[in-house]
Amino acid sequence: MKTITSISGGMTSAYVAANYKSDYNVFALVTSIDELVKFPDKRLRQIVSDKIGKEFIGTLEDDLIIYTILDLEQYLGTQIHWVAGEPFDLIIKRNNKNYLPSKVARFCTTEMKLRPIFKWWKKHINEPVLMQIGYRANEQRRAKKMIDNENKNGLLTFKDVEYIDKNGRNKWKEYEWQKPVFPLIDDLIYKDDIVKFWNDKNVRFAVRNNCVGCFHRSPLLLKKMWNDHHNKMQWFSNQETNNATWRSDVKYADIKKAFSQIQLFDSDFSDCDSGFCGL
Repeated sequence: MKTITSISGGMTSAYVAANYKSDYNVFALVTSIDELVKFPDKRLRQIVSDKIGKEFIGTLEDDLIIYTILDLEQYLGTQIHWVAGEPFDLIIKRNNKNYLPSKVARFCTTEMKLRPIFKWWKKHINEPVLMQIGYRANEQRRAKKMIDNENKNGLLTFKDVEYIDKNGRNKWKEYEWQKPVFPLIDDLIYKDDIVKFWNDKNVRFAVRNNCVGCFHRSPLLLKKMWNDHHNKMQWFSNQETNNATWRSDVKYADIKKAFSQIQLFDSDFSDCDSGFCGL
């Protein structure tokens, strides 16, 4: 089997790419077409557009992730394949704003992380691969959950349109596409090992990757995101209606107004506060 390393933009998956050889490195970027979150550097917008094969306006992840992947590509000395699904705005619009992703329906991860990687795999490989996943030695529960979804052949499947019939109806197929492997668990690699490795390397990392407004994050951390990434958090707030919210307990506009008496620092939050949308 050929091997793919799935890069999320964080230190851990980057460590896998740097220390465990694979045939391909693939990174999925969450994009938006809203000028509110426009990436400020025009030259880099064009570079990203060229890499993903369509116009890039902005991302709902920390803007630093663009520099991370470019730095990492230079450090590795090998190509990273950039992919992007539909912009988040269009995915929500397709649902008429009546249905936002949530903890019980994480279709954002499927549509903007898994599906674009799957489509790249289908176009360029189209046979089962070993997928190197950046789960650390203390994340065996996450690995087990993924392994539990394997089919009888020990592979993960992905449902996608195989063809459209003469009546315009989609015909779906379950594709066997990957066998997940967890080199950091096998080699007992922990967070401190990874941080130490990157300390003297010229790769810039955000404090936390994934969407800045991820609904898995606590309200207190989302308030920190309002302070640090106001326009991106305003985008998340703008998507909410009376009938559709990211969380069942609080709206993002209310989080913006809350906790004004508390001074927040990055060191106040752990990895567990960040959500698990990266691969």
